[in-house]
Amino acid sequence: MQRASGARVVVADMTVSAFEGPGLVVLVGVTHGDTVDTARRLAHKVHELRIFDHTHATAELLDQRRELSAAELGLPVIVVSQFTLYGDTRKGRRPTWTAAAPGAVAEPLVAAVVEALRERGVEVGSGIFGADMRVEFVNDGPITLVIDVDEA
Repeated sequence: MQRASGARVVVADMTVSAFEGPGLVVLVGVTHGDTVDTARRLAHKVHELRIFDHTHATAELLDQRRELSAAELGLPVIVVSQFTLYGDTRKGRRPTWTAAAPGAVAEPLVAAVVEALRERGVEVGSGIFGADMRVEFVNDGPITLVIDVDEA
């Protein structure tokens, strides 16, 4: 997950998702043990993490003097499937992808992350699963967090 000050996803020279200003870019990798519950907990976690300052806060939130979440600020999120997050580069020069779940497993779980965010009232954009995408964004901070939501 990365805090961004603008982002867009381009497929075949067409913008399929974009936001201007602050928001989150969430690159989602799915592994074999992940479930719909994992996806829902991930959505909740990324939406509630307090990683924004008061630059875009209302007067009411300014009085609280703490970091704020995308949820509190009503910020947009772009979710992009990225199986390469599970690439294993420990041996040789060619990554292996054995830890990444196959598309038939991963696609509905990435969709579950998007749906869980939408259920929370988030403006959510996404890439196109399996497409060759160009993901453009300005990492604000820079802030990049790896979020691993283990089974409870």
